[in-house]
Amino acid sequence: MPQAISDDAARIKVRELVQKIGLVMLVTSDDDHSLHSRPMAVMGMEGDKVWFFTDVDSPKTLEIGRDHDVLLACANPGGQEFVSVQGRARVLQDEAKQKKLWSEAARLWFPKGPASENLALIEVEMLGAEYWDSPGSKVLFAYGYVKAVVAGKTPETGENAKVKFERL
Repeated sequence: MPQAISDDAARIKVRELVQKIGLVMLVTSDDDHSLHSRPMAVMGMEGDKVWFFTDVDSPKTLEIGRDHDVLLACANPGGQEFVSVQGRARVLQDEAKQKKLWSEAARLWFPKGPASENLALIEVEMLGAEYWDSPGSKVLFAYGYVKAVVAGKTPETGENAKVKFERL
């Protein structure tokens, strides 16, 4: 059975996994409560906040304006790492922050760079999360399979933790 870790260690682990994986599915809801999910690149993290670039007039900005509760889901299946984050989002335009977080890869969507008039930021404050970090090698998987078949025992599943983030 996985060992329990402290909330502080779990928060650190969540931050590390989100940063490492780097791509999330941002889930928002529209005015009839239908859920919408789309891939987003993590542009930066500061404490319990995750930052993304978006078009100021995109449907997700309107959805966040109506309902700021969002979900971030990210996965690295090859490494058996998975994270689900509940958060509170807001949309803002801040040219200094946009310059600080700028990556040339974003120029594909914002050709005028960090000063693009349609560029906005989505800030997601993490409120709670759950992660799964399992042994990812095929050898370990094969060993776990053999153990289950021969000994009738389930293999170690790695780390799994739920954690709340403190509000500032």
